[in-house]
Formats: sequence, C-alpha cells, structure tokens
Amino acid sequence: MLPKICPSRRISRNNVPITYTSNEQVEVYRFNIPTAILITLSALAIQAFVPRWLPFFNLFDLPLLVVIFFAMTRRSQVGGMLTGAAIGLLQDSLTIHPVGLYGIAKTVVGYGASSLGVKLDVENLGSRFLVTLFFFALHEVVYFTIARELVGLRVEWTWAHELGSAFANAILAVALFAMMDRFKQRA
Repeated sequence: MLPKICPSRRISRNNVPITYTSNEQVEVYRFNIPTAILITLSALAIQAFVPRWLPFFNLFDLPLLVVIFFAMTRRSQVGGMLTGAAIGLLQDSLTIHPVGLYGIAKTVVGYGASSLGVKLDVENLGSRFLVTLFFFALHEVVYFTIARELVGLRVEWTWAHELGSAFANAILAVALFAMMDRFKQRA
C-alpha cells in the first residue's frame, strides 16, 4: 500500500545552499596616491597625444578603463563617482568640447562600476571583459545623450563603430587590468 501524501505539504527539491557575501568578505583595495596619480595622468596623456600619430587609437578610451578599474577595486560608490568626475573633467579639459561631457559620463560609470564591484568577482578575466563591455556601452550612451540632447552638439552614432570600440576596449581592459593589479594594496 502506498503512503498518503498530504496535498498541502510541498516537498522542496532544492538542496543548493544559499550563501550571501557580507561586506566583511569583500576585499577592498587601495592605491598609493602617487601611483594612482601617475596611472591617471599617463592614461590621459596617452589618450590626448597618441591618436595624433596613430588615428586608429581613437577606438580606445584609456581614462574610462582607469575609472572602471579604480572603481571596481576600491568598491566605494562615492570614491567611484569622485574618481570618474575628476578623470572625466581632466579629459574634458584636453578636448575642444564643452567641459563636463566626459565628467558626467565617467561619474555615472564610476558609480556603477563600484556598485557592481561589490557584487561580482572582479578578479575573473571573463567578468572584467563583460563589465568593461557593459560600462563602455553605458558611457557612450550617456555621453551621446548629453552631447546631443543637452548641449546640442552634432555627434553621430554608428553601431558598427561603437560595438567595435566596445570589444576593443574590453580586450585591452583585460590586459591593462592585469598590469594594474600589481599596484593594488589591501585596505
């Protein structure tokens, strides 16, 4: 004879434990101030001067990659926003466009990358690639929207160029982040 099963009682077949990561388990890194300044200024200088001799280098946005890296490793939303704003405004000062376009776009990316850095394993190469791909696209959308709708600049959006740029920056980010990992210090 078969045992009677009570219809109001459900059997849970999920034996997967749910784990949560507390803030104490997330590793937060800091950087030596001269090192952070040198990395930032190097990225800005390379971005400002190399495309004059190598026009294809316009595909890359080194200051954006620095913002993403610092924000993900420091894991502080306020720090990510301030880093993004500072690097963006410095980059704006080197262009002929109105000041604030890169500042706003990189501030949004800095906040998002630091927020996501708490939730993801940012040491993984695959996650670094995907995070950079996502935040490059977000940066371009924010920059394009502000430049076109708020400032009134005549900028063109081409999907092929933006996708190619996003993939090129994500590939460069994996290599660049591995080099910049050597400068991290536990907080």
